[in-house]
Amino acid sequence: MKLDSSEASTIGAGVYKSDENMIPATGKETDRDGEELFLPPLNFSMVDYGVFRSGFPDTANFAFLQTLGLRSIVCLCPEPYPQANKEFLKANGIQLYQFHIEGSKEPFVNIPEDLIRDALKVVLDSSNHPILIHCKRGKHRTGCLVGCLRKLQNWCLTSIFDEYQRFAADKARVSDQRFMELFDISGFKQLPTPFYSAKN
Repeated sequence: MKLDSSEASTIGAGVYKSDENMIPATGKETDRDGEELFLPPLNFSMVDYGVFRSGFPDTANFAFLQTLGLRSIVCLCPEPYPQANKEFLKANGIQLYQFHIEGSKEPFVNIPEDLIRDALKVVLDSSNHPILIHCKRGKHRTGCLVGCLRKLQNWCLTSIFDEYQRFAADKARVSDQRFMELFDISGFKQLPTPFYSAKN
């Protein structure tokens, strides 16, 4: 749907206001032209071939997620996975890997390296691709996991931190950056950039 800036304004992610009506982008809604709307989750981005990142997806994002042909989802949140999301995963044959990492605003709370390591192993296994990595907002926990992946891809720390800050913005945490800097990748095989095999 295209609305001229003079006749429309964005109210929230995927909801447009015009003089004629309100059009919410939820589930499999359609626009005025009858075309299906696809709304990506908050902070959605491609990390590498077959690897994506985002904030927590909800029902409004399901049609979009179907277009990715996901095999797996890595959830970095400790809360129980919502029933609607579980049903979506089951209906689409998507495997859930949940790592219970607490979100914290405290500057000196340790990020559990063992859980990040385990999650990274799931992401590195190309049989799980295409895969979506998410936490609540797609900023800190997801940013740390992606940053550790970037270290395996031989990215310099400046580039890793730049990518982290693009998603975290003014919520960037020195403790997250320190975690990525000190994360020991010696137990992992170094990866080419990009690492995903198109054969899968």
